[in-house]
Amino acid sequence: MTAPLSAPPTAQDAADAAADTRPTSLPDALRMGAVRLRVSDAARSTAFYSGVLGLTVLGTAPDGVVRLGAGDETLIELEPVANARPRPRGTTGLFHVAILVPDRPALALVLRRLIERGVRLGASDHLVSEALYLDDPDGNGIEVYRDRSPRDWRWDGATVEMATYQLDMRSLLAELPADADIAAPMPAGTVIGHVHLQVADLTRARRFYVERLGFAVTTDRYPGALFVSAGRYHHHLGLNIWQSRGGGPAPANSVGLAHFEIVLPDAEAVEAASERLRAAGESPSPIAHGFSIADPWGTRLHVVSRAG
Repeated sequence: MTAPLSAPPTAQDAADAAADTRPTSLPDALRMGAVRLRVSDAARSTAFYSGVLGLTVLGTAPDGVVRLGAGDETLIELEPVANARPRPRGTTGLFHVAILVPDRPALALVLRRLIERGVRLGASDHLVSEALYLDDPDGNGIEVYRDRSPRDWRWDGATVEMATYQLDMRSLLAELPADADIAAPMPAGTVIGHVHLQVADLTRARRFYVERLGFAVTTDRYPGALFVSAGRYHHHLGLNIWQSRGGGPAPANSVGLAHFEIVLPDAEAVEAASERLRAAGESPSPIAHGFSIADPWGTRLHVVSRAG
């Protein structure tokens, strides 16, 4: 008895086969890009981010957006908003933007400058990193941190060990050379290390950022929070409901996060991420070098490639 002839492949079969070969996660070479913040007074915020925090003013666009960074890398963009209002408590959006400096002496310099400027700050040892916390003039949260060597990070399978302990600030300040220039700008090699967001629901956040966009969970052991990354970094995104459980987006004229960038190594990786989102029912919009997408609470991210 001869076997029945199989039906020729259909267009849907071909599409399904192609989908099976698409990557389901974001590439290890992912990095965070510029973060745009809405501010009420561009001059005041520029003075803070340059004179207090230590970023370099890189330029001002015709629409008034000010770019600041380290070396020639744009890290923060300040978008002035007419009649801006404070972001209402309990809404979703920015918890903090985290600026990663190259080493411990660079973090010590930031700490000394903040102390001399009389800035109110917090400080924590997270095992994987040492961090300083402060707010900008509009209340946007900022973290400045340095990573410990990845060789010293402790993993339990796919979960990295993080904690919140008191930072030894005396030890940190001892790293500062006696002749250090407190007014020196943040050094080249300073980058956006991660962005921490306030969301309304962690299950929906996991569905969007992990199952659809392609990040991997690095720890869900903090109560009320989820941390995700690519390439086994401790986290590129933090997601929490500590003050925003069940909340919605802030009004459009509020200060806060306008959007942030996720930078992928090439256009193919960007297209793969866009296809995953479309297949899941999301609606990415094309922008220069990539696409824009909003999470379930309207927080907008730009996924781009700088290759070429």
